Amino acid sequence: MTNEQKLQDSFVRVLDLDPSQVNDDLKYQGVPQWDSIAHMDLIDDLENVFGVSFETEQILGMSSYARAREILQQSFGVDFSV
Repeated sequence: MTNEQKLQDSFVRVLDLDPSQVNDDLKYQGVPQWDSIAHMDLIDDLENVFGVSFETEQILGMSSYARAREILQQSFGVDFSV
């Protein structure tokens, strides 16, 4: 499973979304399921899946699916090119 698939699976699982809804246009509070409580559940899941620990500013800045990928790439060196 690629890191992109792991990221998408986290969003699908935690937010109970159809995989077709998970793309770079998906934004925090852009769907009813992605509220503040679900955001913290998502953070927890991403930390477990990728073995990282987000800083407060990263948690607050994770405003979209695309931004989640950027944070994982830039801050933790997660490779999404494969």
